[in-house]
Amino acid sequence: MSTSTTSSVLLVGNFLSGKVGNYSVCEDLAGKLESVGLNVLTASNQAARAARLLDIVTTTWSRRHDYTAANVDVYSGLGFGLAEAACFVLQAAGKPYALSLRGGNLPEFGRRWPRRVGRLLRHATVVTTPSDYLKQRMEIYRNDIQLLPNPLNLSRYPFHLRDKPTAKLVWVRSFHHLYNPTLAIQLIADLQHVYPDIQLTMVGPDKGDGSLQATQQAAHDLGVSDRVQFTGGIPKTQIPDYLAQSDVFINTTNFDNTPVSVLEAMACGLCVVSTDVGGMPDLVDHNQNALLVPPGDPAAMGTAVRRVLDEDGFAEKLSRNAHAFASQFDWPAILPKWVRLFETLNENANH
Repeated sequence: MSTSTTSSVLLVGNFLSGKVGNYSVCEDLAGKLESVGLNVLTASNQAARAARLLDIVTTTWSRRHDYTAANVDVYSGLGFGLAEAACFVLQAAGKPYALSLRGGNLPEFGRRWPRRVGRLLRHATVVTTPSDYLKQRMEIYRNDIQLLPNPLNLSRYPFHLRDKPTAKLVWVRSFHHLYNPTLAIQLIADLQHVYPDIQLTMVGPDKGDGSLQATQQAAHDLGVSDRVQFTGGIPKTQIPDYLAQSDVFINTTNFDNTPVSVLEAMACGLCVVSTDVGGMPDLVDHNQNALLVPPGDPAAMGTAVRRVLDEDGFAEKLSRNAHAFASQFDWPAILPKWVRLFETLNENANH
């Protein structure tokens, strides 16, 4: 079935929710753009690296007559190579395209590969990022990067005020060493004697680097296996259910940008305790709508959790302020910015 090139766009990113359980921002974006009348092509839903590369390259080239402009998500590491491949084909096809800088480790990647990063950003029609953190640190490669925040479907995340929090914690992320999931286990081991009923739910798929197995082994070795539930990858629609069952959200990552999982937790009114890495200090207001602690420090994270659970009125303040903060990321506020972005790209296509 042919599509109209006057209202068709290509999104290159992670469309893997059907296989790994994580529902990415670009999957949500595809549906929203279709709801306002754009035809959307996507790549890729292939999880294996070689199959993913092949799908991105072949879709971008073989469907070049079916779209006028594209957006490519950019991560560090091997994911950066996928973005390079997509952009190479887009240039060969003569298509205008935007880059969405999403990887929290991109500044460090850029220090190791400055020419590659500079070349990729330089050739794009537009470059956006969801965080001030990446905007500031990547402007050494291009000084007109636009801020385009990650959005939420706020109606999917019912708010419950945490005025009397319990020791029920939740962690939502992929199991990968960058996200340091074993820190969550160390935290539970440290706090179990203070809060005999403490429980942790860890929600997320296995990224295959051994982190899930290491986390499960740590739970066994530290004697907290009965306090930790591993759900595996789950559909995006079930995330609010797991958030509703907990009162404290912990984010243990060593690198970050503007994690949607944190915004989801804030929208639901959970009290967020996060490492102060990457874009987190630029995203949240420490001591007002979240608490930030140094990375890799279970004692500091434990102290923060104890404040939430024990300090009168503090959890209520964090919960109320978190929900108010997350409200500004609702889709109705963000979607018009994406529509304008593609209008700009289509204007370039017509010149």
